[in-house]
Amino acid sequence: MEAWYIDSSKEDQRLPHHLDPPQYVTNEELARLGVLHWVLDADAYESDPDLKQIRKERGYDYEDILQVSPEKLENYETKIKNFYEEHIHTDEEIRYCLDGSGYFDVRDSKDKWIRVWVKKGDLIILPAGCYHRFTLDQSNHIKVMRLFVGSPVWIPYNRPQDDHPIRKDYIDHFLSKELSGN
Repeated sequence: MEAWYIDSSKEDQRLPHHLDPPQYVTNEELARLGVLHWVLDADAYESDPDLKQIRKERGYDYEDILQVSPEKLENYETKIKNFYEEHIHTDEEIRYCLDGSGYFDVRDSKDKWIRVWVKKGDLIILPAGCYHRFTLDQSNHIKVMRLFVGSPVWIPYNRPQDDHPIRKDYIDHFLSKELSGN
């Protein structure tokens, strides 16, 4: 998985949007924002012991498969536009890339965008309350397993949500040290 700060260009959202020069972000920096990542064997996802262990430890007991591409997703244009609206969720967003690739953009503590490029085998967890958005990259296709604790809840709360309790929890848990300079 690669991650980097992005420019503010309004060009095609599926482009990498690197700064000049590029500014890469480490997995450790992402972890401080609550973004977790594993690389797993996507070809063996049905029997992968590492995936089973992660699911057990984190309580993920529901899954479904979603394909995002113009050919595979009903109402593609509307849905991809909605995915790219900046939002939070009250639960973690867990995505395991089984095929293809795409970008999750997350905000850092200074409200700058970081682009996280997920590819086949990447499992990413975005914490509840983290401002983010999703878009395909130029491959124009991704197949993901979505994981949930209990029944799936996928309600986006578009920005601004700074007074939402889950956003306040996220700030307290992940951003307060960076915001205070400690």
